[in-house]
Amino acid sequence: MKKVIIIGSGGAGKSTLARKLGEVIGIKVHHLDALYWKPGWKMTGKDEWEEIVLKIIKEETWIIDGNFGGTMDIRAQAADTVIFLDYSTTRCLYGIIKRRIMYHGRTRPDMNEGCPEKLDWQFIKWVAEYKRKKAPAIIEKLEQYRLEGKEIYHFTTPLETEEFIAKLSKKWVC
Repeated sequence: MKKVIIIGSGGAGKSTLARKLGEVIGIKVHHLDALYWKPGWKMTGKDEWEEIVLKIIKEETWIIDGNFGGTMDIRAQAADTVIFLDYSTTRCLYGIIKRRIMYHGRTRPDMNEGCPEKLDWQFIKWVAEYKRKKAPAIIEKLEQYRLEGKEIYHFTTPLETEEFIAKLSKKWVC
C-alpha cells in the first residue's frame, strides 16, 4: 500500500480517512479539493489540473482523496490500492450538513485557503444522486482494477472503514 486513491460521495469522509491512513502508514496525503479549488472557489484549468495530478502520481508514495472523474483513470492506473467509500445516501447527506455546520464561515483543513465551507443545492443534489447515478459505474471499474492486480477495498459503512484502520494500525505498529 504505497499509492492509494480514496473515492466516494461527498460527505462520506474521504479526507478524514486519507488523514488517518496517512498517519498510520506514514504516507503524504494529497486532497484533490485543496489542489483544484483556488481562493474564492475558482476552478483550476483543465491542462493545469492534469499537470498537477501527473506530478503527484510520479511521487514514490501517496494517498489521494477525491473524485474528479476527468483524472480518475490516470490516478487509478498509477495506484496500487483503491478505496471506495460507498455509504448510504442518508449518511453522506448527514456528512455534508455536519461539515457545513462545523466549518461555517471557515475553510476546512482539506481545502485551499480562501474557500470557506459552503453548501448549495447543486452539491446536495449531486450527493443525493451519487449512489444511484455514480456508484454503479464505479463498482464496475473496481472489478476491472481488481483484475489488473490492484488492491480494492469497498466499504459500505463507516464501521467497516474504522475496522480497516484499526487492523492497519495494529499491522503497521507491530
